Amino acid sequence: MHFTFISQSPSPAQAIEPPTFQVRQIWQQVEDESREVSHLIDRTYRYHSVRELHWHLADRFSRPIHSLALRQV
Repeated sequence: MHFTFISQSPSPAQAIEPPTFQVRQIWQQVEDESREVSHLIDRTYRYHSVRELHWHLADRFSRPIHSLALRQV
């Protein structure tokens, strides 16, 4: 499974340590089409790393971690 996502960093007034980001939109690549799957995750969650998002998606889609690929745009 291949995913592409756009992140959103908190505003400076909301910044916390360590830095975090939220997923603004995420798409799943299915053959030659991109399907938006943003509604399938909690977009208010503040991820500490892309690796954490990777694990979250593996859990959400019940897939082995090595079967997923992420790309940030």
